[in-house]
Amino acid sequence: MAKKKTKFTCNSCGYESAKWMGRCPGCGQWNTMMEEVEVIVKGPRGAFQHSNATLQKAVPIMSVETEEESRIITEMTELNRVLGGGIVAGSLVLIGGDPGIGKSTLLLQVSALLSNRGQRVLYISGEESIRQTKLRAERLGVKSQELYIYSETNLEFLNQTIDEVQPKFVVVDSIQTVHHPEVTSAPGSVSQVRECTAELMRIAKTKNIAIFLVGHVTKEGQIAGPRLLEHMVDTVLYFEGERHHNHRILRSQKNRFGSTNEIAIFEMLQAGLKEVLNPSELFLQERSQGVAGSTIVASMEGTRPILVEIQSLITPTSFNYPKRMATGVDQNRVQLLMAVLEKRMGMMLQAQDAYIKVAGGVKLDEPAIDLAVLTSIVSSFKDQAVRATDCFIGEVGLTGEVRRVSRIEQRVQEAAKLGFQRAFIPASNIGGWDFPSGIQVVGVETIGDSLRLCFNEL
Repeated sequence: MAKKKTKFTCNSCGYESAKWMGRCPGCGQWNTMMEEVEVIVKGPRGAFQHSNATLQKAVPIMSVETEEESRIITEMTELNRVLGGGIVAGSLVLIGGDPGIGKSTLLLQVSALLSNRGQRVLYISGEESIRQTKLRAERLGVKSQELYIYSETNLEFLNQTIDEVQPKFVVVDSIQTVHHPEVTSAPGSVSQVRECTAELMRIAKTKNIAIFLVGHVTKEGQIAGPRLLEHMVDTVLYFEGERHHNHRILRSQKNRFGSTNEIAIFEMLQAGLKEVLNPSELFLQERSQGVAGSTIVASMEGTRPILVEIQSLITPTSFNYPKRMATGVDQNRVQLLMAVLEKRMGMMLQAQDAYIKVAGGVKLDEPAIDLAVLTSIVSSFKDQAVRATDCFIGEVGLTGEVRRVSRIEQRVQEAAKLGFQRAFIPASNIGGWDFPSGIQVVGVETIGDSLRLCFNEL
């Protein structure tokens, strides 16, 4: 006999409680606890019944036969890189992003590319009608007989349609609109998202179908629903970008079949998304040369080196406490680097406002950008520009030393390919590899050595 139990679940983090609370103890958000009815079905002896439960036996690990996952290589080389080499059959991929950023456009273009190669694709839209999806496809120039579109939110009907169409790939746009008929809570709730994702994962694994899920994000930029959702899927991708910039960044946060922190760069055009095969040229094409406060850093995004511009503006403050603002880099790290400059180089920055920005809307979070940020601050403070053909790579310690970074050879090769003539790198990274032709590699041990060479003994 089924017993009904009432519980309260946080829509933000999935925290469960027996009573309602104004503030969630799990994430600290207000007014996110929603009432849900949980149905528990017990067997004759009080054991829970599972419809698809099968007894599995433990086997020795050495007796398990393995083989490399079969992948479908798409015509989007950027997407292949982020996914680890292609789409894995039977995988469950979650794509999140802000509203209007281009998630549906990206997946519809991928569906068209796959269907043009003879792969049957089912595009399920829970937010748009079939006519709206067709209009979007016409704008993108999608013409394929193997691409099927379906507008439905009932998970039971979705499962029946998948059995009828027999696709190799399925797109669900979005997971927050799909509802399980046996779950009493509203679509988009924690219980609905959890149960629907679990059912879609079962479909992907048992029928060997690659399924892409579109997920809404909260105002904090996290995928809406319980954190369990990101743990259940095989791959989590975030589609990022700013409305005032045409480029979009597809970033891998989790990937069971490849490396994480890989990124793909796209440019949003009238006819859809276009791949950017050389993102360094995109981020440097509007750089102003000969201006104080501008430096170039070779940053690693996954396995790809990218050259971006870091800009600083140091001005005298008119307040009791100077302002410290940073866009694209960690503000606390900027304050740390400014403290190192004050202590080790004697620069009085206490009465200066500091504004730091990574041009192009890119976010950098690795320590190898320290030397470039520090040089940019000094350049603006002294009002003297660095050479336009210099780039800076290195981590800066609290004692002013420049520390070793990873993948230094790839970073310098990318700088040489784009015409840079001098690269400042940690002295500990010198040796063990061949320098590219056309670029001078300068090894520095401290920030004082780097600044004296960069600013001609100033």
